[in-house]
Amino acid sequence: MLPAVALAALTVACANMGRPEGGPRDETPPVYTGSNPRMGQLNFTGSKITVDFNENIALDDAMNKIVVSPAQKTPPAISSNGRRVTLELRDTILPSTTYTIDFSDAVKDLNEGNVLDGLAIDFSTGDELDTLRISGMVFEARNLEPAQGMLVGAYSNLSDTAITTIPFERITKTNQLGQFTLRNLKAGTYRIFALNDMNRDYHWDRSEDIAFYDVTLSPSSEPVIVTDTLVSMSGERDSTVTRPATRFLPDDVLLTWFNEGYASQYLKDYKREVRNIISIDFGTKADTLPILRLINTPRAGDEISSWSVLDASPTLDTLRYWITDTALVALDSLILEARYLRTDTLDNLSMTTDTLKFIMRTPKSKKKEEEKKKKEEKEKEEADSVPKPVPTTGFKVATGSTIDLNKPLTFTASTPLVRFDTTAVRMEMQVDTVWYPVKAPVVRQTLPMRPLDYSAPYVWEEGTKYRITIDSAAMTDIYGLLNNKIEHEFTTKQRADYSSLSFNISGLDGRKGIVEILDRSDKVMAAKAIDGSYVKVEYLAPATYYARLFIDADGDGKWSTGSLTDSIQPEEVYYYPKKIVLKKNWDIEQSWDINELPVDQQKPREIVKNKPKRKKNDRNEDQPTDEDEEDDFFDDPFMRNATRNNGLGSGNGRFDRTNNNNTMLRR
Repeated sequence: MLPAVALAALTVACANMGRPEGGPRDETPPVYTGSNPRMGQLNFTGSKITVDFNENIALDDAMNKIVVSPAQKTPPAISSNGRRVTLELRDTILPSTTYTIDFSDAVKDLNEGNVLDGLAIDFSTGDELDTLRISGMVFEARNLEPAQGMLVGAYSNLSDTAITTIPFERITKTNQLGQFTLRNLKAGTYRIFALNDMNRDYHWDRSEDIAFYDVTLSPSSEPVIVTDTLVSMSGERDSTVTRPATRFLPDDVLLTWFNEGYASQYLKDYKREVRNIISIDFGTKADTLPILRLINTPRAGDEISSWSVLDASPTLDTLRYWITDTALVALDSLILEARYLRTDTLDNLSMTTDTLKFIMRTPKSKKKEEEKKKKEEKEKEEADSVPKPVPTTGFKVATGSTIDLNKPLTFTASTPLVRFDTTAVRMEMQVDTVWYPVKAPVVRQTLPMRPLDYSAPYVWEEGTKYRITIDSAAMTDIYGLLNNKIEHEFTTKQRADYSSLSFNISGLDGRKGIVEILDRSDKVMAAKAIDGSYVKVEYLAPATYYARLFIDADGDGKWSTGSLTDSIQPEEVYYYPKKIVLKKNWDIEQSWDINELPVDQQKPREIVKNKPKRKKNDRNEDQPTDEDEEDDFFDDPFMRNATRNNGLGSGNGRFDRTNNNNTMLRR
């Protein structure tokens, strides 16, 4: 009997082995069930806050995502256990103050990682709860990328120095779409800012990214009726209902962040890695060159310009001096007096003087190798009847075997030149198999203070083979060396290899603008100034492009950042909302109203880098696209069915620029 029972038990056990069939995957985020203090509680006296949910939860990057307002000098202690989050305030608890704990998207369920987004707990240590709000969006000014996780803060102190000296009074952070809501504000007037607060001191340091609103804001509220859509168990939209609600204004604030490009000026490094070049690097770009004089050698007192040639970066922060005096090149030690501008303790530029020692030290082992090599070369030279080649300077064509019709020939010198005989430059064009002389291009230095770079602009014939020749001894470098003969053949592209793109632009209102043609990574491939309201960009290779326009307010031909110090906003940027596919020999013309779409809908989604993270369960093609996710991410009834506003804080919910106030409207 017992063996039969055992066999039956074993059979049952085998039959039940394997993974049991489960129900549908859990796609529901945790649900808030209560807290201490409860939402909106008055006269709270503790420092410990607990928040409970209907299932076990986990926290994601809690120290960065969970924000306590007013700003805390000492970060709170945050932990989770089971279904509860515990937060311990470690700053002094302020009397008669409304506190907000904004969890953003830090809370998710433990098993599936479904995120609860937008939860905020508020309570007061006094008899009143402040309830007003200011909402909006933050973008990067240069490329309209949504600012994710950026600090947004408000001051009732309207002083210009508040942002640099005292912490924000109320704070929040932007979500994955760059949207923010400053909660629990008192009635009053505020200035608001967005800040990439690198050192977490809740105010601005000049090296940090910043956005500011041009005018003060006074939050308010109004009763409204909103419409909700009921969804059936099958997921179908079933019916709609209306309910009373409160609308908080303004809810359409646009902030565009920038960086002033400020950095402390200081002498970063100086060195002499080879005998004939000394290098000096500064901490940031400069407007003037340092004053450098020799202290030692028989040329003591001479300025550096009298015994060197400067090769400088366009921003004058990287300087290379080619020493022209061979007697100085031979010396192991050069000592210079350097006078330059440096940032002082008051954050101002002031002239300072340093002594710079450029020592050329050759290791003993290297010296022995050099001496041995020289001895061997001398013996070989004496034994060899063939004359030793004469040293020459290097000068080569940098352009390859194919050249664009709109590009010049480019050249690179190995050392700075002191003489270039342009009559020694000849150009030929091939017809069938015969070379015919044509007018030679003028070879000139491309930029000031870039003595190694040369170019030769030319009007090329399409699909033609050219040959450029530069005679030997046509140029002399700073050490008296001559060049060898240079000969280079190349072919121009066909006109039909290119496309062109034109825009008829409206919305400029007489302002100057520059159109930039971009590739898929937002890189500028071509740029051209707008002539009135029309621009045509030619010589584009067949590809997929995007277009961006910026208002060239200062007329310098390049995008200019803003300045909080001088209350200057960065130059406004707009995107053409569609991709443009160009093929060979196409000439496409488009109309572009830069104000047709709100700012947050202008940049084509396929080139937006800061997209919301995909939900954990979005694993197949049937799942929502990024656009669908964004619609669901912030499904606020006040953000729908809106029209364009024409003033500050109208509450239309449509993000756009109006009257240069950076007022933002959003559909």
